[in-house]
Amino acid sequence: MAQTATTADRVVDGPTPKHAQLREILRRSIERELPPGSPIPSERELAERYRVSRLTVRSAIGKLVEEGLLTRARGKGTFTATRRMELQLYLMSFTDDMRRRGLTPATELLHCGLETPPAETAGALGLGTREQAYRLVRRRRADGTPLAVERGWYHPGRVPGLPDLDLTSSLYEQLAQRYDLRLDHARQTVWSEAADRETARLLDIRAGDPLLVFRRVSSASGVPVEDMTSWYRGDRYEVSMQLDRTVPAEHGGNP
Repeated sequence: MAQTATTADRVVDGPTPKHAQLREILRRSIERELPPGSPIPSERELAERYRVSRLTVRSAIGKLVEEGLLTRARGKGTFTATRRMELQLYLMSFTDDMRRRGLTPATELLHCGLETPPAETAGALGLGTREQAYRLVRRRRADGTPLAVERGWYHPGRVPGLPDLDLTSSLYEQLAQRYDLRLDHARQTVWSEAADRETARLLDIRAGDPLLVFRRVSSASGVPVEDMTSWYRGDRYEVSMQLDRTVPAEHGGNP
């Protein structure tokens, strides 16, 4: 960013709020001057350069983070965001998806063990109220950057001995090879939420930063196997969907 503000890049008194003026100044600088991954000046430096309060700077930066132009790295600062990856809604493993994009996937196993699932998960997997399931928690990276945290449940009768697998590699490949289970159908729900402290720590972002959340209940040949919820960094992903006028049969109605 230029060290001094030009006439067109000054924050002045007027009808337009100062945080909105500063936001547009920063936007122009990001789009014209700074490549992805570039650090921006600190709040203090920006406040001094444009003669505004730190609160004004914080508001302008926060909006650009929400828009996906900037991203915060906990303990490191604020950077121009890399282009978001398009996340299409189809049944594919994270490992295969990253390889398809030309990125190097990596998985860290955080937890795997038998636990009693919540009632909603027990129902989705066809378990009794007191039956246990395998709970699996993993962190997923691409080219070293943490992108997602997965917290899932697996039917123990379908995947006995799940903890014995190499859970740092593609799980779907191993389900096919060891259990002859090929997940061929899933019902997925998508929503957004703010990162809690634990998820923020795992994804190297700030608590409160936006996340895309996907809950997927997957089955093989009509038999439920997996109830997985994944938290993806909102600054690195966007959702792509192809729509037509066909109404799902179970909902009825006219197109």
